[in-house]
Amino acid sequence: MQGVVGLMGAGAVLVGGVGLPGAGVGVGVGAGVPEADLAYHGVVSMAAGRVDLRMTPRNHGPDPVEDATVRLRWSAALGDSQRLPEGCARSGERELVCRTGALPADGAGEEIRLTVRLREVASEVTVELETVWGGGSVDRNHANDRQRVLALDTGDVYAF
Repeated sequence: MQGVVGLMGAGAVLVGGVGLPGAGVGVGVGAGVPEADLAYHGVVSMAAGRVDLRMTPRNHGPDPVEDATVRLRWSAALGDSQRLPEGCARSGERELVCRTGALPADGAGEEIRLTVRLREVASEVTVELETVWGGGSVDRNHANDRQRVLALDTGDVYAF
């Protein structure tokens, strides 16, 4: 019976050590810090130097996000004049940032639709998407909130 008590005591020590700094699990996330898993799914197409993009931000949870920001970066320079939807702004020669709006836990946000003109007509363009601000939430899975999509100047639709 003493052997069993000794094992139970050792187990209690291991479990108690999980939340300690440097223990691995829970490091960097304190009590009350929300956790989210942001992702972006959509389509992109290009024709005659015009790129159409539609995407839906999604939060796989476990906590809701009041708002987040996604950066869209093109491999070619954007034209000087752009008509952007509300919540999107130009942040560089090849970049835009867009607000996602509220994202419920395990739910989708509002679709973001935009059309941009490239400065010069190109045969292809790459669009990179990534979260630059997660609304104060911790996102441990960056595999799904960073996308890179190649679109050819054919009018074909490419999904991501």
